[in-house]
Amino acid sequence: MKINVNTNFDAGSIEIVDVSTTKQLVFKIKKDTNSNFYQWFYFQLNNVFNQDLNIVIKDLQDAAYPLGFANYKICVSYDNSNWFRLDTKFNGKDLRFKIKSQHNTIYFAYFEPYSYARHNKLIAQANSSLTFNHTVLGQTAQGKSIDLLSAGKINNKFKIWIIARQHPGETMAEWFMEGLIHKLLDNADAVSKKLLQQCVFYLVPNMNPDGAILGNLRVNSKGINLNREWLKPTIANSPEVYYVRKKIQATGVHMFFDIHGDESKPYIFSAGCSDNHSFSAKQKKLENEFESCFELANPDFQTVEGYERNSFKTETPNMATSWVGDHFNCLAQTIEMPFKDNANLPDSLYGWNGRRSYLLGQSLLIAINYMIQKFDKNLLKE
Repeated sequence: MKINVNTNFDAGSIEIVDVSTTKQLVFKIKKDTNSNFYQWFYFQLNNVFNQDLNIVIKDLQDAAYPLGFANYKICVSYDNSNWFRLDTKFNGKDLRFKIKSQHNTIYFAYFEPYSYARHNKLIAQANSSLTFNHTVLGQTAQGKSIDLLSAGKINNKFKIWIIARQHPGETMAEWFMEGLIHKLLDNADAVSKKLLQQCVFYLVPNMNPDGAILGNLRVNSKGINLNREWLKPTIANSPEVYYVRKKIQATGVHMFFDIHGDESKPYIFSAGCSDNHSFSAKQKKLENEFESCFELANPDFQTVEGYERNSFKTETPNMATSWVGDHFNCLAQTIEMPFKDNANLPDSLYGWNGRRSYLLGQSLLIAINYMIQKFDKNLLKE
């Protein structure tokens, strides 16, 4: 029976080149909507039981991050729920991998997907609890809700903002948020109970639902990279940033975290505001303290490998972490997770995945608790 290729589902994306024979199934990655970025893929093959599949994804030399495919293991699933890793070969242009399918249907993805249905379930779970309030800040260009979850009394001392998935293909970011939200929902969790007595959390689990559903790596439905819009967002092009930024201005912020994934670096690391002209002694002290606390909270996090100073040059003022740090003189951090694996604590079967991202999200709350309980509270509030 002829092999069937399917991408007609949330975040599904691939371009068929030639699937006429299983000796070599050839594909290309589709470009993001209204953009030249391409890196994300997610597709299903049907009618493949017991077949030797030899697959090529070609023309990756001009992908958004070609080095992201070096030493990379592709994500594979038979049920679209349980994912494992498979070795690949990359020659600088083509990604090749092979597998003998144990079932009639098989899925391949750049990273373990996080569906919009799961997002809505997470929002509903939080909304139905006594812990969270759910607010829709506005709508995307395609009419999706920009969801905000808040927890803790409005007059609590510390305002903590955490946003995720400005880049929609970085699905590990929403797995991270799910873990963090579930920990805050756990009424038996002492860390969460203590934090909710002192903090009010503002959480945006998915900044870019349009891009997520469309199967984009970097941009929204307008072709806009949201993490380059923070100086002058517009309702027309970047409503996601416009409404979230407006709410941050209204609430204020003492700690800000922007959750991402990095295509090339096999590490978990953070990046702060040191490239800002306004970077202060207070912020430097807070960043050092946070890194120390997060390392204690979870050994997956490390501080040796990361971005070089001035990595983003003229783009820096337009990025979320830099904008927040500049305007509020607070702790502002971008947290990066790998598409590959954590080279310091590798897992050959699963690599870095949704579960490990989930647990890292829970660890962030432990680090925040360390900061607030042991650190100079006046410094946080200056």
